[in-house]
Amino acid sequence: MKTTASSAGTELFRPREKMEQKGAESLTEQELLAVLLRTGTKQAPVLDLAAQVMERFDALPLLKEATREELMEIPGIGKTKALELQAALELGKRIFRYSYPDRYVVRSPEDAAEYMMEDLRFLQQEHFVVLCLNTKNQIIHKQTLFIGSLNSSIVHPRELFKEALRRSAASIICLHNHPSGDPAPSSEDIQVTKRVAECGRLLGIELLDHVIVGDQCFESMKEQGFM
Repeated sequence: MKTTASSAGTELFRPREKMEQKGAESLTEQELLAVLLRTGTKQAPVLDLAAQVMERFDALPLLKEATREELMEIPGIGKTKALELQAALELGKRIFRYSYPDRYVVRSPEDAAEYMMEDLRFLQQEHFVVLCLNTKNQIIHKQTLFIGSLNSSIVHPRELFKEALRRSAASIICLHNHPSGDPAPSSEDIQVTKRVAECGRLLGIELLDHVIVGDQCFESMKEQGFM
C-alpha cells in the first residue's frame, strides 16, 4: 500500500511538472485531463483515472458532450470533478466559437485621428494613447498609458512597448491631445516621438505615426518629418 500511495503521488505531479517545464502543448490528451482532475483514488492514480475517462468517452469526440451524470458514473469522479471538467470543456467550446468583431483599419493619419478624436478633444489634461496594430494595420488594442504634460520622463518607452510586446503588435501608433485645441507639436512632442521611434526600430515594432489631436484638427508627426 505504501508503494501504491507513493506511485499515485508521483503520477499526480508528473503532468503538472511536465507542463511547467515544457508547456501545455507538450502534454498528451490523457495528461491534460489528469491536470484537470488533479487527484486520483487509492485504487487508481490520476493518470489511470484520466485513462478511464478517455476510454469511457472514446477519447475526445464524446467527452465534449458528456453530462455530469455520465461523468460521475466513473469511480473517482464525484460531483466537483464532474463540474470542473464540464466547465473546462465549455470554456474550450466558447474559445473555439469565438470570432473577433470587425476591427478598425488604420491606413492614414486621418484614420487614426478620426478613431480617437471624440475621446481626446475635450479632455482638460494631456492623455497619451497607444494603438497596437497587427500586420493588416487593424487595431487590436487601445490603451491610455500616461496622463499629464508630455515629457520624456513621463512617456517612457519601456512601458509603451511592454504593452505592444504583450499584444504581439506588429506596429503602433501614438496619439495625444492638446487641451488648448492647437495640435502644433512642441519641442517635447518632437523629442518624445524621436525617442519612441528609435526604440521601436531596435525592438522591431514600427512606430507608424504620432498624431497630436486638437479641437477637430490634428497634426501627424510623420507627415511633419519628425520621424
